[in-house]
Amino acid sequence: MTLSVPRVRHYLKNCELEKLFIEELGWDRYSTNLDVQIDGKTYPLRAFAEKRGVQIFICQSHGDDKIPNYATRRKIDKHVAKSAYEHVIIFVDSNKKTQIWQWVARQPGQPAAYREHSYDSQHHSGDALIQKLNAITIPLDQEEALDLTGTVPKLRDAFDRDRVTKKFYDQFKREHAAFLKFITGITEQGDKDWYASLMLNRLMFVYFIQKKGFLAGDTNYLRNRLEAVQQRKGKGKFHTFYRYFLLTLFHEGSAKQPKDRKLDADLVQLLGDVPYLNGGLFEVHQLEETYPKIDVPDDAFNNLFAFFDQYEWTLDTRPLRNDKEINPDVLGYIFEKYINQKEMGAYYTKEDITEYISKNTILPHLFDAAEKKCAIAFQPNSALWRLLRDDPDRYIYPAVRQGVIDEHGEVIPESALPEFVQTGMHDPKARMFHKQYNLGSASIPDKTGNNLALPTETWREYIARRQRCLELRKKLTGGAIQQINDLISYNLNIRQFAEDVIAGCEGPELLRAFFQAISSVTVLDPTCGSGAFLFAALNILKPLYEACLERMQAFVEDLDRSSERHSSKKFEDFRKVLAEVERHPNRAYFILKSIIVNNLYGVGIMEEAVEICKLRLFLKLVAQVDKVKHLEPLPDVDFNIRAGNTLVGFVSLAEIRRAAEQETSGQGRLLFGETDKAIRRIEEDAEIVERAFQKFHEMQTEHGMDAQDLRFGP
Repeated sequence: MTLSVPRVRHYLKNCELEKLFIEELGWDRYSTNLDVQIDGKTYPLRAFAEKRGVQIFICQSHGDDKIPNYATRRKIDKHVAKSAYEHVIIFVDSNKKTQIWQWVARQPGQPAAYREHSYDSQHHSGDALIQKLNAITIPLDQEEALDLTGTVPKLRDAFDRDRVTKKFYDQFKREHAAFLKFITGITEQGDKDWYASLMLNRLMFVYFIQKKGFLAGDTNYLRNRLEAVQQRKGKGKFHTFYRYFLLTLFHEGSAKQPKDRKLDADLVQLLGDVPYLNGGLFEVHQLEETYPKIDVPDDAFNNLFAFFDQYEWTLDTRPLRNDKEINPDVLGYIFEKYINQKEMGAYYTKEDITEYISKNTILPHLFDAAEKKCAIAFQPNSALWRLLRDDPDRYIYPAVRQGVIDEHGEVIPESALPEFVQTGMHDPKARMFHKQYNLGSASIPDKTGNNLALPTETWREYIARRQRCLELRKKLTGGAIQQINDLISYNLNIRQFAEDVIAGCEGPELLRAFFQAISSVTVLDPTCGSGAFLFAALNILKPLYEACLERMQAFVEDLDRSSERHSSKKFEDFRKVLAEVERHPNRAYFILKSIIVNNLYGVGIMEEAVEICKLRLFLKLVAQVDKVKHLEPLPDVDFNIRAGNTLVGFVSLAEIRRAAEQETSGQGRLLFGETDKAIRRIEEDAEIVERAFQKFHEMQTEHGMDAQDLRFGP
């Protein structure tokens, strides 16, 4: 079912929201009224559409009333959630000219996040909102695919990624070995292995972006160009596909601006409309400089493309839907599995481990940094800590609450449990030798007969979890938790809390403090491998950036809608940030680019691992763009992600000088002649590198500047 954009635009412009959802989006009619009391004022809401438990509400202002401000809208949402957990609220002004769409974004592994979209019928085309509406259109042929919670069951029924990637990896390993045998012109076996990996990385990147139509609009670009070269030049004659076309695509097409490419007419036509990607991935590699006569025959690519063509290459971050889909996450898995783990000391750390370590180190640091800038907001019993007291269940993980607290926030009574469990809960002697209590599977059926206990959980384990859950709830409601580290100690949902604190900032000072902390934090993985921990850090920071930008926009829009007299410089810093966002393809691209350039740093001992890490970061950015015309040159992260050994050498100039000035015993040593000159030379070189980095960083973050201008050498 395709949306009729003219009709949707007409319905939005005329505020005919019921027709929009019922007639165009395929939702069901629904009618209920809900009055919400906030700070002594009543806000009437009316639900007019529904689909499998998801309700659409309208909250319209009347007379001289204005649309409620951001803080009030959040409070309204929390009240509505008690009656309709999954919902959308559309706030409309009295003239039906301005709409604010509010919803809660829930993604697996991410904290629930408040999101808003403003639409002004007099000034906005509605294209951005229409794009969002297209995602919630319900065709008739999908009606039966919706489950009772109103979500398509694509997440829980998704194919297991480990099984899919293992299948791909097993065949990839064979193709890698076969491709390696075709390479000529490299004498060292280690370098040949490295170059095979480099070529496969480049080709996999191209496969991902060609499926988006970014290479001359051809989703089978490489296969078709291979056939075109063979038709024109003859298979394996004169120059191979590798030397005639691929090196041109990499070194001229993707690595240079169109105006700087040096191509004959035949190659220009063959190459087609290829975007400048930058990023360093396609520049002349050091191996290609060392071995200028490298060649790979056409048969190698015939075999490799036949393998790649068996799969569906997608840049989506959603779980894989079938065993033929491949996404960028597979690349890290392939690399970590491909190398010899015992010999190289490599270990692939699973996402649950990297996420746990990252959130419990990064988030406390951000809170500490923000507290230094805005200490008053962190005082005991402030609005920040009252979040925990006012809605304790939100910060207790669902797995802890399950079977203890029901969907209405009520504690499941002890009387609902078997009698022997009730007895054993309070009598140690009774439970000590009770086999069913200690070893029997817990069973707590809900109204539909589903077991609310966790899988494989015994009654003893359930009771321990129940007691822990209720103890946590008591501490939260009693205001006993007033430090960020307490959320780690008690294993509370620190990511949700951080998201809510930022989204609910009552004053701009706290928001500024958090944004400065988030945008300036540096996360270093000294053994980054293919980027498992760096991607965990990225996933921690991304929703925090989003929350900051959402709150900035709300401050600005609330001010613009108000009749308050104010200085033209009020929220000037927020407006500047939001203007910078607008200069990028979309907000998600700006956020990811900011994180990659400003926040993430990694060192890996293996060159191949570092290249995979960069490749995955580039693909993460490319995935945010739908049209090739919106694709920016990728940032160069050579300063951020580097190959090296962090166990050897010094970490600062002070350490170098201290090592030169002191004996191993600690006794001082005078510097003479060559030693002193060497120290001075190191200090001068370090100063040059520091200035170069600052300039390089400026180029990466300032839109329109090309870091190629700073490259040294030929």
